[in-house]
Amino acid sequence: MKYFTSDTHFGHANIIQYSDRPWDSVEEMDEGLIANWNARVRKGDEVYHLGDFAFCRSNRAEEIFDRLNGQIFLLEGNHDRRMRKSMRERFIWVKQREEIRVNGQKIVLSHYAMRTWNQSHRGSWQLYGHSHDSLPPIGLQMDVGVDAQNYMPISFEEIRAVM
Repeated sequence: MKYFTSDTHFGHANIIQYSDRPWDSVEEMDEGLIANWNARVRKGDEVYHLGDFAFCRSNRAEEIFDRLNGQIFLLEGNHDRRMRKSMRERFIWVKQREEIRVNGQKIVLSHYAMRTWNQSHRGSWQLYGHSHDSLPPIGLQMDVGVDAQNYMPISFEEIRAVM
């Protein structure tokens, strides 16, 4: 299975108020996000995280990472740029932007929403985060961030049903 998510902001207390998340503390939020993630994602699944993984000290981010199921690929977000090398090495890869194919479907992945993207006029999708469910989609585009997706990763099949 392939899953997509973004903007977990593990360890970031201010995101609870900023994004009106349903938790009272950062510890509750982290535990809730981990539980939601692991309820869907199995060990061998692929997870494309479209940025802003964590906003906390690196050893805490590493502890959280180690509790998450799946093979995790990171599309770097604005809060990931200062991530320690030891943390970055835990991901399968870390990139700024990537184009993948899943079951023949071309998908452009980026932390940021785009007005147009490669092959947007030919049916390719663009998945993004960063906006915390505040932007309307343009064409075949979707915010896969946790604030837009019930605080959990969304599967390729669920995205296909919407598209």
